Amino acid sequence: MPPKIVIICGPTATGKTKLGVALAKQWNGEVVSADSMQIYRHMAIGTARPSEEEMEGVPHHMMAIADPWENYSVARYVEEASACVDDILARGKIPFLVGGTGLYIDALCAGRTFSAFRPESGHRARLQKTAAQGGLPDLWRDLQRIDPDAAEKLHPNDEKRIIRALEVWYETGETITEHNRKTRAIPPRYEALTIALTYQDRQALYDRIDRRVDGMMEQGLAEEVRNLLAMGVPSASTAMQAIGYKELADAVANHGDIQAAAEEIKLRSRQYAKRQLTWFRRNKEVHWIYLENNPNFTAVVQDSTDFLRRKGLP
Repeated sequence: MPPKIVIICGPTATGKTKLGVALAKQWNGEVVSADSMQIYRHMAIGTARPSEEEMEGVPHHMMAIADPWENYSVARYVEEASACVDDILARGKIPFLVGGTGLYIDALCAGRTFSAFRPESGHRARLQKTAAQGGLPDLWRDLQRIDPDAAEKLHPNDEKRIIRALEVWYETGETITEHNRKTRAIPPRYEALTIALTYQDRQALYDRIDRRVDGMMEQGLAEEVRNLLAMGVPSASTAMQAIGYKELADAVANHGDIQAAAEEIKLRSRQYAKRQLTWFRRNKEVHWIYLENNPNFTAVVQDSTDFLRRKGLP
């Protein structure tokens, strides 16, 4: 049987960090972040990275481990996070994977492999150049010929995924459809005991998101973005595409309306929360905890504890 790990997931601003810390303390565990943006240094405010006080002495991993100009990938996350999880297990402790990036969580638990990107091969750069010169329709037709199953699932304008599918073919001689089929056949690396948080009332969730964005602005999110730009972080980098950073980067660089950017962040965050809910609801094994407008945290911890004990967590 694969080893058990605990997942605390759900949409943004639902208290995942607080619950993860409480449960990790109860089980003498350690937290592994599953947030695709908390991995970047110099981005504490906009990613709601927990402070030392909020961690309450519980060791946290996979936070502030990459520079914001790096294009961090899910493949790299799986490699580095699985090393953290395996080390925690080897020390007889329970890993608590906490965050809202569903792709990272699923890939880690499945032990999914990814075809490595080798920039020296030049394939991606060549494909990107073709697309930039108006050749995306030709690339999509190439994909239809090479991997019709993959092409059927993609919109002809989905440049990123079309290029990735072709890149895998040119790098490995294997279609991305075949690569994914083989990957899905691999037994799961970990047994995931998954708890998801959300609010009973969707408007309560949205209101909490809005208040969180207001808090980030008060803490100095605009200044954090200004510092990143001053450090030379490209506005097109993966880190600067994160919600909060993308909207403010444009406003800061062009002397735009900071308050209007903050309202845009709220909108994008609410939209992201809806996508997170859709992602996590696909998993029928998830134990959902529906929060009231003023959540009883003690009751949430007890509900989580009862679930984990039913699942055999020692």
